[in-house]
Amino acid sequence: MSGLGWPRRKAAPAPAAPLGWPGAAASDQPAPDEPPVVHLDPGPTLPAVLPEELRVGDEVPVAPVVVPAPVAAVEVADPVPVLAHPPVEQVELAPEAPPVVPAEEPAARLRASLRDDEDDLPISAQAAAAVRVRSPQGRVPFPRPKGRRVITIANQKGGVGKTTTTVNLAAALALHGAKVLVIDLDPQGNCSTGLGVPHHAGTPNVYDVLIDQVPIADVVQPADGVEGLWCAPATIDLAGAEIELVSVVARESRLKRAIEAYCAGSGADVDYVLVDCPPSLGLLTVNAMVATSEVLIPIQCEYYALEGLGQLLKNVDLVKKHLNTGLHVSTILLTMYDARTKLADQVADEVRNHFGDTVLRTSIPRSVRVSEAPGYGQSVITYDPVSRGALAYVEAAREIAERGAPA
Repeated sequence: MSGLGWPRRKAAPAPAAPLGWPGAAASDQPAPDEPPVVHLDPGPTLPAVLPEELRVGDEVPVAPVVVPAPVAAVEVADPVPVLAHPPVEQVELAPEAPPVVPAEEPAARLRASLRDDEDDLPISAQAAAAVRVRSPQGRVPFPRPKGRRVITIANQKGGVGKTTTTVNLAAALALHGAKVLVIDLDPQGNCSTGLGVPHHAGTPNVYDVLIDQVPIADVVQPADGVEGLWCAPATIDLAGAEIELVSVVARESRLKRAIEAYCAGSGADVDYVLVDCPPSLGLLTVNAMVATSEVLIPIQCEYYALEGLGQLLKNVDLVKKHLNTGLHVSTILLTMYDARTKLADQVADEVRNHFGDTVLRTSIPRSVRVSEAPGYGQSVITYDPVSRGALAYVEAAREIAERGAPA
């Protein structure tokens, strides 16, 4: 018996196969001169039951027979019947009516529609707003004041919009029929820049008026692009004027005498004199307060702007008591108002509750156009007439003009 229990053959013994099967016959061996032939054995396959000729002895290997389990019959459901759709009724469509061709030409209809709706077009609304703001040839004039108004724009807090307010209020008033003179008392000369007036070193300026008593008429220059607006520029020389004025007699009234001489001569038809002050309470600001009768205070809608307001009001009272009895705070303007913040509303409410009608109804909103305009040597009124900043400054100028108009 072999290793797997198979009977051996009667032939000559041969080397056993690896799995114990009988060896191959001698005739199956390859000749020594021939190349060996390799037979691939697909592997033994065991029948379910060995045939009788291979059964030897009592121990007959029988491979296990696997009988599959019976499969239960599955009833197949009846197919789902397909529902038949009801027949669709045929609807007869009415014959399409021929289009009605108007008698007039298409161009005539277009012109008629433009005439009817021209006021509703966005471009027409912007053009109308620009005309109202720019007011060419004074077609929409503001009321003229009953007398010449000399106004100081002051606040010792820097960055609250003094210069911006001076430039844009002056431009708005001039574009609506008034004659305006702007005096730049800030050594930085930003007001001169905003009006497009040269103020480089060596230019006749306000320093010459205060120190050398040069007439304002010799230093004044017309503003660029705005008829009826003039400016007395400032240069960096003005920074030393306060030190030089310390030893001068009646130093507080130098500017007042210069303005009076100008208005008595070539500036007799001037309606407004606006004085832009530096962010301090020194001699330059005191000169401005002595020379004017009204003070306009721009207040930024932030907490820091309120801190210095009390000191400014004390200085106004001191000047009024000792140097200029006619001085008073006539106008307060809220600037850089941001309606998105609660702080701006709180500051505006506190200022309005404390000062009442002195505060203008119009607030100046934050606007990038207002900041861009000085870079082109213009006011926002001429740079972008329909921007929010331009419209706000025009309304503020209208309020100021109406307050000074005769009853």
